[in-house]
Formats: sequence, C-alpha cells, structure tokens
Amino acid sequence: MKTDATTDGGDGVLPGERVRHGTGVNSNRAFPTEGHPANLDPFVLFERFYIDPDDGFPMHPHKGFEIVSYMIEGGMDHADSLGVEHTAREDEAMRITTGKGIRHSEFPADGEACNGLQLWVNLPREGKEVDPDYVDASAAELPTRQTDGATVTTVVGEGSPIELRTPMEYLDVRVDDAWTWTVPDGWSGFLYGVAGSGSVEGDAFGEGDVFTTREGGEFAVAADGDLRLVAVAGRPHGEPIRQQGPFVL
Repeated sequence: MKTDATTDGGDGVLPGERVRHGTGVNSNRAFPTEGHPANLDPFVLFERFYIDPDDGFPMHPHKGFEIVSYMIEGGMDHADSLGVEHTAREDEAMRITTGKGIRHSEFPADGEACNGLQLWVNLPREGKEVDPDYVDASAAELPTRQTDGATVTTVVGEGSPIELRTPMEYLDVRVDDAWTWTVPDGWSGFLYGVAGSGSVEGDAFGEGDVFTTREGGEFAVAADGDLRLVAVAGRPHGEPIRQQGPFVL
C-alpha cells in the first residue's frame, strides 16, 4: 500500500499492478500503471512476467529502446530476426538493443511455466537508429559479492558482460539483515520486490512492491527474515519518452 511518508529523493512504496497482455501473458507491472502513471527517465517500463506453458509472445517488432530480461524461475526460449536462438534460465540475463528495428519471440522452455523480470530502457535520441544487437549472460558470468547484510549480483554494471547505451546499474539483491541502496545524485531508480518481505526507509515492502527515486540518494532496506529485490538506477536522458505499443519513438 502507498504510505504518506516519503524520504529525500524517494517516492514512497507502491504496489505493482496486474497487466494482462493480448497474448494471454500476465504481468505485475511496476510502472507505468494507474498508480504510477509516468515513465521513469531513462526507464520506459518494468514488470515481472508469468508465462504459462501454452502462452508466450509470438514474433513481434520493437524499435527505439533496449530490453533487459532476467529470469527468476524456469526457462524462456528467445528467437529473433538476427538469427539468434537462446534459452535463458534461472538467474540468467539477455539484452536486446532494438535500435532501428528487430523482431523477436519469447516462449516458455521445456513445456513448463516460467517467470522473470523485463526492463525497457529508452535509447537517447542519437541512438534510435543504431543497428539492433543481442547479448546474453549465464548466471556464472554475472559477478556476485557478499556485503554486510546482503548478497548482491550485478546484472548490469561493473563486471557484467551486459552493457547498455545508457549509464546504469541493475542489481539482484538478497537481503538477510540490512542493506543500503546508493543511487548517484541526479539519477533515477527503483527497487522492486521479488520475494520475501521487509522495509524500505521504514515502510513495509514485499513481493510486487516498487519504490522509486528521481533524485538519487541513500535508502535503507531491511529484511524480515529474507528479502529478495532488484535495484535499478540510471542517468536520465532528459528527453521525452514517447511509447507507442512496442515502439519507443
């Protein structure tokens, strides 16, 4: 639930909202939603998708942004117009630079349901017409470090083979005590709850919840037992985000 309390640079905690795609896939979306209607420059949208064995996304077009998919459970088969075919499994990541245009499909692997996280990152104006590109990373290729109170895996950022055209960081954080999320001044970012429960800046925070900032800062995260979340932050482009379905103009 949304609280009245906000912190310096923080927007408080909101629940994600259910989205049903035209193909029958259900998602829990952090933004944009009715409760959080705006994009979060440079981020276009973020959601957790749940794909049943007989559902998925047939071949469809995208352009004008970059996609990071990160699997939580099960496997997802990817195929695209570049000729790439790849299956991403638990704790593995894929990045697509759609640029001037790409087509791709996503289906659950092995006849079993899967779920994961998908982030859309706007391309700056000068990058809208770049050639499309693809890269993936196994769980072993994503660096993991222990900190006081948390285990942190870098999906995008220092040491990861996943790079984007926007300066940003994407962390998978498993908090067992307390952890401080640090966002550079002037950057936008968000926390999204994957599993467990705890708090952000003293406000209750759990699976499907989102906490956003547009100014950077330091934010206190605490776990009630165990809390898994992703922490994503990036430097805004300062340009309008014009989303038209699968295209970001």
